[in-house]
Amino acid sequence: MPTSNGHDAVLVIATAGSEAEAVQLARAAVERQLAACVQIMPIRSVYVWQAQIHDDPELLLLFKTRRALYAALEACIREQHSYDVPEILMLPVQAGLPAYLAWLDQQTGGTPQ
Repeated sequence: MPTSNGHDAVLVIATAGSEAEAVQLARAAVERQLAACVQIMPIRSVYVWQAQIHDDPELLLLFKTRRALYAALEACIREQHSYDVPEILMLPVQAGLPAYLAWLDQQTGGTPQ
């Protein structure tokens, strides 16, 4: 079982413009075992795109995965995403409940440490 700091868990953040797209991205990642879990939350984003300020409702997706799966998860998101330049960011997990990290490994095809 992994210790709270002996793991390769990461969070991948992405946004989507509609609930249907967010659910599609989440389901694809989980079905392909690229993420153990994806949370979807409504947000409001203020950003510059093509020299204009936008203020739009979006959905934030938090993918729980392993660092080794990042490239495949990024490709999965990009191939299905409607945005020209989707937000896809990977953040390291500094620590976590060992049982949860073991579950994450199992759900994504990894071997618990």
